[in-house]
Amino acid sequence: MNNYDIIVAAEEQFAREVTFGVLYQRPLSVWYYLIPGMFIIDFLRRGTAIRRYTQTFTFPRKLALQAAHDVLRGYDTTSVDRRIHSEIQKWLDSHHLLSAELFRTQKRAVDVLLEHYTKLLQTDGDRYYDLIEAAYESRGDFQEFIDQISAAEKEVDQAILALRGDNEKLIEKLQLEAQQVADRRTRILEAIY
Repeated sequence: MNNYDIIVAAEEQFAREVTFGVLYQRPLSVWYYLIPGMFIIDFLRRGTAIRRYTQTFTFPRKLALQAAHDVLRGYDTTSVDRRIHSEIQKWLDSHHLLSAELFRTQKRAVDVLLEHYTKLLQTDGDRYYDLIEAAYESRGDFQEFIDQISAAEKEVDQAILALRGDNEKLIEKLQLEAQQVADRRTRILEAIY
């Protein structure tokens, strides 16, 4: 498996783990216990949640990874940047989230990821953790990346909340997701360094 495929597989697995963590943080409704067959509906609901979150989480990652791959193959950085702008705009528009602030924050997240993936694509390793260890010389270097991407993701969440208004369920969901992401990144850091 090449570095590109290793990274895609790892990011998709990360997104699934985050979704499972969020789903298990939320208590089951009373209906789950009272209505026969409710477990089937719950199973389908969880599957949909996993697909949705994985698509949302991996969108900027796949975009940044493809851009890093293209730049390393010699594509013009201006045309790559134009494609990034276009893809972000299409994505936000398709989700009815198009705003200048959300576009700016999403672009910043992609830029942070682009730099990260450029490093990972230029290293050798058989597993995602091997790529990270080869790309980042020390725990502090990788922690710096984690801090940068966490800050960028927080800005995206804040822009979504500003656009969607004061919605307690959305706030809770975004907080649970951010906590699960932080927990998993800490585990990665501990496993590597």
